[in-house]
Amino acid sequence: MAVADVPFDLVEVKLAAPQARPGTTAKADVIERLCGSQVPCVSVVAPAGYGKTTLLAMWAAADPRAFAWVALDGVDDDDAMMFLRYIAAAIHSVEPLPPEVFAALSGPGGSTLSKRVPRVGGALAALEQPTVLVLDDLHTVRNPSCLDAIAGLLGYLSPGSQIAVASREEPDLPLARWRARALVHEVGVVDLRLSEQEAELLLDAAGVRLDTSELSELTERTEGWPAGLYLAALSMQAGGSSEASARAFAGDDRFVSEYFRFELLSRLPPGEARFLMYTSVLDRMCGGLCDAVLQTPRSAQTLETFERTNGFVVPLDRRGGWYRYHHLFGQLLRNELERSEPQVVPTLNRRAMDWCIANDLTEAAVAYGHAAGETDSVAGLLDALALPLYYDGRLETLDEWLAWFDDDELRQYPALAVSGAWLRALTGRPAEAERWLALAEGSTSRIPLSDGTATIEPWIANLRACMMPDGVEQAIVDGDVALDGLSPESGWRASALVVRGVAHAIVGATERATEDLMAAIEVGLAMSANDVIYVAHAQLALLAAKRGEWREAGRLAREAQARVDEFGLGDYSTSAFVHATSARIALHESRTEDARAALSRAHRLRPLLDHGVPWLSVTVGLELTRAHLTLADAGAARTVLTETERVLELRPHMGTLAEDARELRAHVDATEGSTGAWAMSLTAAELRLLPFLATHLTFPEIASRLFISRNTVKTEAVAVYRKLGVASRSGAIERAVEVGLLESSIYPPAADLTPRG
Repeated sequence: MAVADVPFDLVEVKLAAPQARPGTTAKADVIERLCGSQVPCVSVVAPAGYGKTTLLAMWAAADPRAFAWVALDGVDDDDAMMFLRYIAAAIHSVEPLPPEVFAALSGPGGSTLSKRVPRVGGALAALEQPTVLVLDDLHTVRNPSCLDAIAGLLGYLSPGSQIAVASREEPDLPLARWRARALVHEVGVVDLRLSEQEAELLLDAAGVRLDTSELSELTERTEGWPAGLYLAALSMQAGGSSEASARAFAGDDRFVSEYFRFELLSRLPPGEARFLMYTSVLDRMCGGLCDAVLQTPRSAQTLETFERTNGFVVPLDRRGGWYRYHHLFGQLLRNELERSEPQVVPTLNRRAMDWCIANDLTEAAVAYGHAAGETDSVAGLLDALALPLYYDGRLETLDEWLAWFDDDELRQYPALAVSGAWLRALTGRPAEAERWLALAEGSTSRIPLSDGTATIEPWIANLRACMMPDGVEQAIVDGDVALDGLSPESGWRASALVVRGVAHAIVGATERATEDLMAAIEVGLAMSANDVIYVAHAQLALLAAKRGEWREAGRLAREAQARVDEFGLGDYSTSAFVHATSARIALHESRTEDARAALSRAHRLRPLLDHGVPWLSVTVGLELTRAHLTLADAGAARTVLTETERVLELRPHMGTLAEDARELRAHVDATEGSTGAWAMSLTAAELRLLPFLATHLTFPEIASRLFISRNTVKTEAVAVYRKLGVASRSGAIERAVEVGLLESSIYPPAADLTPRG
């Protein structure tokens, strides 16, 4: 299967196993051990230049099993969402995956550990043939969520399948536990060092012949380091004597750099050395990009020549269009460039940025622009990219890029402050959202905006209308300002209409609400703003139910739910509005099981609901409370209403919602029943913990992921066990799956590697 068969924009070359160069020295004994290994994990850890990738490629060629390959580089796969997309695409290249796997990897919201890892893990478990999933250059990935995903996926492997990781340093995986349980086969420096005989074969393939004493000395001085031997061979090819090369070489970083500079680069023609050093700023190279960076023609031919004659230039596709440097060689080149010509580095990155912009490689342009210190250009690119990245579910990437800007810069580029505030408001970080809103409000910038809006004020007004810091009446005023000032083509118009429509509904202005909500649907359809459309349908359904028009309410609720399901948007925080509305309609229609299923989906999203977007949190909370009262689930009703009242304490001016909450409190207080014996009485904090209980992570590790204390994790876990009526982590997960708080695919079908306690 080609990358074109997956619904994501991925770099195809990262999913192809590299081809071993002719004459490559094989570590036959290590490959034989790997072919015979049956443990779930293979770990290949050694510094740069020890042939980790080559070993894995030759293993793949020798082993009859299928290999799914991901070449990591940290450029676009350090986001857990993208990381899992690449893994899913690699598996898809072995056997086609069902659409629901890709649906789980689309859009923001949802827990990586409780939803996405199980989906991808289930695909691994369902493979008909034993498969090895290779994750090469894992050291380039810094995000702990990605490493958590690997550990989670290991539990889904069927017999005969493996996950193989290659890294320059030992990855932050639970290797000690896996060693104790004989679950990992480890390959290290000792296994990868070349013997004299292997070194001789490598040098022969490079066209270098040494006598016995010279070979022994060079092998000893390089300590069998394959890259060191190859550097020495290149130096000899460039005119250095074999005796001098053997004597000059030493294995530590300083000597390697000096050797590289004096024994290799100094012997190359100046044009070649300049080409190598200047293009080392590039993560990936093609002829056109190199021409732009060097401002010289015919780079494509130069790359082809280097690929044929120099093992440090690696082709990235079968058409010979894209290349990269071997990681060690590229690092040495960059080090030399920084040492000898540091002033030229920003210029080279700036040229790369300009070429990427001209060739619609916007995300690469962001990276090169950042490296060049082109703050204005990067801010403009991020202004246009923020909404697409959010809708694509790449929240970690957006967060990381926005974090490049300090407070003063965010005031200078208020569009970024507004985007950051929206992101935080919709992902359960209200205090941060308020701070970023304040930065935007403090801006005096008049920098043009990507959507054509004349000033930042309508963007800020739209954000304030959604966050309602001064109550619902002011939100309507803010909504008016936003809609009066936003460009007709602005991607924010649909959200401005739906928020103002909701605000009108909250104050009882039903006719105005309906007008805005219908307009939001029309604009949303034109802009494919599906989250706006389903929120508008859900709010219209609640208005119809309030009028007693239940047939119309049911039609609108089903339209909203169908759009959520069709586009895989069930884990957006705003989808909780739809799930709660669906439960309300199902109960009216006496479809109790459907109501409980909808309630479960809404409860999964409660950790994202707080005073950052109060109209959403309060509306959902009130609908959940009503539903649980109808079902006689008093404990759940009390828990949800109490959390809803906390939001109202912080945002008291919420029109009819505050009145509804007071009425419901009287009903709840008058209702007899358990105070917390049913699953849905879990608090938002306990629901946030629940997915982590299904992983390999220990309590201290969970605490570090959630930024809380170990004692808090333990206290919340005990409360989860009590409310679910179980005594252990495994029991809690089983019960949570049973009631719908976790997806049914959470269980690994094969080996259970989840620690207890």
